[in-house]
Amino acid sequence: MYIIMGLGNPGKKYENTRHNAGFDVVDELAKRLNVSIDKIKHKALIGEARIGTEKVILVKPQTYMNLSGETAISISQFYKMDLDKLIVVYDDIDLDIGKLRIRKKGSAGSHNGMKSIIKCLGSQDFPRVRVGVSKPEPGRDLADFVLSRVPKDRQNDMDLAIEKAASTVEEIIRSGLDVAMNKYNG
Repeated sequence: MYIIMGLGNPGKKYENTRHNAGFDVVDELAKRLNVSIDKIKHKALIGEARIGTEKVILVKPQTYMNLSGETAISISQFYKMDLDKLIVVYDDIDLDIGKLRIRKKGSAGSHNGMKSIIKCLGSQDFPRVRVGVSKPEPGRDLADFVLSRVPKDRQNDMDLAIEKAASTVEEIIRSGLDVAMNKYNG
């Protein structure tokens, strides 16, 4: 069994913002798997599906980004699962729009949602799929930037990145992390 946790902020105000790239990837997976993400458990919206022979739990924390760890610890303890079966998908300002980076483990960098997850889990040893959203212009407030939408002329690149990230998650589950990293990193 795998848990696929996409990071974002709940509510219409934050839909389709850069910071909700993780939610968008989970929504894309739900669409592909023909499943609803509508059960409320572990301070999150959850949907259950299968990818190949594996059961997957699609998770969208409803705690707001900076408290995402509350959902991560609750759900990982409930399912008593190894952290290598928790795949976290989130936005990354250090990657250009359309780029992905898949890692087996690592630090949170400047991402507050990941800081919360690492703190609550007491580990950074879990796979993650980072979706590029680009850097803010010099002098622009970072919070304002990540809570903004991608410019119209880059929306197609963002849509393709969301689709590619969903394919990456499917590949991790079907073929393993190393295969997915070789196929989709970059």
